[in-house]
Amino acid sequence: MARATKIAVLDDYQGFSEPKFKALDAAKYEVTFIKDTLRPYSHAETSQDVRDELVTRLSPFAIISTMRERTPFPRDLIARLPNLKLLLTTGNRNLALDLDAFEERQIPVAGAVDRAHAGSVGSVSTTEHCVAMILAAARNIAQDDHAVKSGGWQAAAAVGLRGKTFGTVGLGRLGAAVAKIMRLAFGMRVVAWSPNLTQEAADEKARAAGFAADGEGGKTFRAVGKEELFRTADVLSVHVVLSERSRGGISGADLSLMKATSIFVNTSRGPLVVEEDLLGVLERGRIRAAALDVFELEPLPLESKWRTTKWGEDGRSSVLLTPHMGYVEESTLEGWYEQQVENIQRWERGEPLVQRLC
Repeated sequence: MARATKIAVLDDYQGFSEPKFKALDAAKYEVTFIKDTLRPYSHAETSQDVRDELVTRLSPFAIISTMRERTPFPRDLIARLPNLKLLLTTGNRNLALDLDAFEERQIPVAGAVDRAHAGSVGSVSTTEHCVAMILAAARNIAQDDHAVKSGGWQAAAAVGLRGKTFGTVGLGRLGAAVAKIMRLAFGMRVVAWSPNLTQEAADEKARAAGFAADGEGGKTFRAVGKEELFRTADVLSVHVVLSERSRGGISGADLSLMKATSIFVNTSRGPLVVEEDLLGVLERGRIRAAALDVFELEPLPLESKWRTTKWGEDGRSSVLLTPHMGYVEESTLEGWYEQQVENIQRWERGEPLVQRLC
């Protein structure tokens, strides 16, 4: 009898994958669910012992299911996985995978689309989460919840958003979606910057969002320089793709320009911001608050300053943290895992994979 093909399902913290993968023929497939995430193989702070532990963990498996960028697969790690035959990820882009290395090894890689929100790849969920974080930071939701449950009452005054300025780093699908909501719901002025953004492109984004390019008081979505964006925004939200070009693109020099009353929001990727610079600004209380869903290293180590600092005390800024939940909706994740199982069945039958990346 042929041995069952070994499958590893990585980093599914909520267990949405289990009923999908357990539906596979147990005589053909042996599925292991691994929920604890080791540090990334290529991270500067990852020891050789942890790298070796990751290799030992993954080596037995012919098929690996991975969730977004939670476990990166750089070239050096791929080279140490001799049994790997198929890699399944979620979304239709994953910069944590070295696709050239997979292709050289002739290991197919396939993604998955968001069936719950056609064409969004999780952007609808992330937009909602971003707006929720902005409102929570402005209205002190986390602090007041904690105060009431701890026997206290009002912790601090909220800040209004109506008529203030919303600034976005990036005016792509997510940046434009959040900007639309903040303008429609709260009458916020919208300013935007990215390295290649022109006013003409910003006007097109405004029209696509259902606005006239020109509104009362000027442009609906106004393209500005980077310095003006950071100086004028009352809420500044990051919405760009992480790449070697954009990594570390927001530094202390930028953050130091922000108003003392401003709120900084990042639901995109942690490494877009120089983390130590952001920590320094917040530890000194230079801005009102930060709302963060993403971090340089995920999951956050227990000793991380984000976890251990008493934010909002002794002159420090308020900080709202969520554990990279921007795309974590039940229907989205279930749809992704359904597609992964369907691709395993296609692979078994020798049929073309759907959403193949290489």
